[in-house]
Formats: sequence, C-alpha cells, structure tokens
Amino acid sequence: MPVVTCIEDLRKLAERRVPRMFYDYADSGSWTESTYRSNEADFRGILLRQRVAVNLENRSTQVSMAGQTAKMPVAIAPVGLMGMQHSDGEILTARAAEKFGIPFTLSTMSICSIEDIAEATTAPFWFQLYMMRDRDAMTRMIGRCKAAGCSALVLTLDLQVPGQRHKDLRNGLTVPPKPTLATLIDLATKARWCWNMSRTKRRSFGNLVGHVQAVSNMRSLSAWSTEQFDPRVSWQDVDWVRRQWNGKLILKGIMDVEDAKLAAAHGADAIVVSNHGGRVLDSAPSTIRALPPIAEAVGSTTEVWMDGGIRTGQDILKAWALGARGTLIGRAAVYGLGALGEAGVTKALQMLHKELDVTMAHCGHTRLASVDRSILVPGTY
Repeated sequence: MPVVTCIEDLRKLAERRVPRMFYDYADSGSWTESTYRSNEADFRGILLRQRVAVNLENRSTQVSMAGQTAKMPVAIAPVGLMGMQHSDGEILTARAAEKFGIPFTLSTMSICSIEDIAEATTAPFWFQLYMMRDRDAMTRMIGRCKAAGCSALVLTLDLQVPGQRHKDLRNGLTVPPKPTLATLIDLATKARWCWNMSRTKRRSFGNLVGHVQAVSNMRSLSAWSTEQFDPRVSWQDVDWVRRQWNGKLILKGIMDVEDAKLAAAHGADAIVVSNHGGRVLDSAPSTIRALPPIAEAVGSTTEVWMDGGIRTGQDILKAWALGARGTLIGRAAVYGLGALGEAGVTKALQMLHKELDVTMAHCGHTRLASVDRSILVPGTY
C-alpha cells in the first residue's frame, strides 16, 4: 500500500486509477462549483481552542445514529455509480463500514443491488430513495428494503430537478455510457480498473434493471429515469413514504430552517443538512454554514446530521460542536474506494477516526457528549 496520511492522498491516488468520466462524476459540482468548493473551504475557517492539563484517558467517540450504534458520528452517504469507482464498489464499501462499525447507505442509483448488499453483509444497512413518478415501482423497492432487513430509509428531497454538471457533459457521461476516442484512450491507461471490472458481473444499475417493469436493460433505463424524477414532490409524498415504511425515516437535502421544521412535523426521525455535495444548486451556502440555525430550530425534536466537505476528523468534530449529531461522508469514502478498494475505504475511516479522537483530546474532552461550541474560537463560525 502506498504511504497514505490523509484523505487528500487517497484522492490523488483515485484520480490516477479511476477512469476520468467516473472520477469526475463523483468529484464535481454543478455549474461553477462554488458551493462544492465552499463546503470544504468553510470548515477550514473555523478555529479550535486548545486546552491542556486535562485527564484524557478512556476516550470514546461512540454515538447512536437513528438508533444504530456507531464507532464515530459518521455514516457512509449514498453515492450513485459507486460500483464504477471500483468493481463491486458498494459491496466493498458496505463491508468496510460494517467491520469498522458505522452505518452504510446504498443509493437507488447503485451498481450493486439491495440484495447484493444484504448477501454480503450481516449488519443492517440504510437505503436511499428518490421520489419517482412510478409509485408501484417505489412500493416494490420499499418492499425489497424490508425483505433485506434495511433499518432506515434515506429519502432524498433535493433532486426533483437535476443540476447541470459541466464535467459530465464534457466527458459525455450518459446512460448507457457512449465510448469516445478520448474515453477509450483513458481506459487504456487504467489497466488495474479494467482488470478488476472484467472480473465482476455487476456493471449496470442493480436496483433498477430487471426490477422495474419498464427497465429490462441499460438503454431502456435511460428513457425511464429521464421521465421518472418527479418535479411535483410535496410533503404529502413524504407522508406517503412514511405510511409505506415503519422503520427509521431520514430526510436528506434540508438547507432551510422552515423546511427543517416541516421535516420534523412530517415524521422525520433524522434530517440531513445537505446541498447534495454542491451538485444541484450552485451558489447555495455551504452545509456547515447552514447547519447551526437548523440545529437550533429542530435539534431538540429530531436528530440533525450534515454532509458535504468533510475531509478530516476535525471537520467531524466542528460539525458536532455546531449541532450535528451525525455526519455522512461520500467523497472521502469514494476516494478510498477508487484508490485501494475495500482497504482504501477502511484506511479513510481509520484516518478520520484518529483525527477526530486526537482533536477531541487536544480540545480537552474525552466524550463527544460534552463537546459544544465552547471548543470553537469565537468569531470563526
């Protein structure tokens, strides 16, 4: 294994090893990418207070997220096409998460299926759901989640109208992908990726192809998915999902206090302050800036989590101090997966946990429960 000291090391390695169109798919934002960049940059502006002469023995970062014990306040976020970062990518990531002791979320738009993850793991996992026009297909998918033992549904609300991502347009990323001379040349330089991909049967959207009546292959999937993202989604649709699902319901894509209050009123067990990694509405605020007023407004009635821009354990601690009782990581895990497969995801989690633990100690705490805004330098958040 190459010497890896931080998430950025994994990112650089993944950039070399993953085909350009799939690397860019994960590592991009919409339009000018200003929100994508501010998600990460705004963490760096928040400063920490160092404390000394405190007994720092017996530290623990363990928490509960939606009733599930986690070694640290982190879950793997749903990421589409994870199985194109590395063959069987969702399976490898789910295994790494289970062994490490944090929750894993499978995307609707994953390469590996719900059933694949259930077969490969023993811990309950979460499933991310989009609101589609085809309610019968959604009902069947929710039923498959129940049969697989999923412990939570993560309903994503911020993709009724997809954002425009310029890198995907330049790379010609379509469903199914249309090879160009540039992509073929790029693939010729990614021998490791090609070899691994040749050894798996999972190369399509496993949750949709063969499970939705109108989707029998990748070509029919393109036509179906173009029509299915429902711009009419309302809070009544959230109620419909709540009636279909008796497990934990997590609403993802909340960036406004009023929406957070509505989410709590409509039965959310947790909400995720999220701008979809800067991939939908450019010029939206970073999630770490949007977090505090939302946590203040609804944190006493529902669990408030956040995602976007988390690259270090210090980011996790800063989010906790500002009211997040959990975080979701997407790109940090994807970089590890693309760089080194399951071992890379494990390495990413180990580094984040080490950074979180050491930073908590230097701020004078041994338990996350005692951490609040007092660890932050006033005027920097």
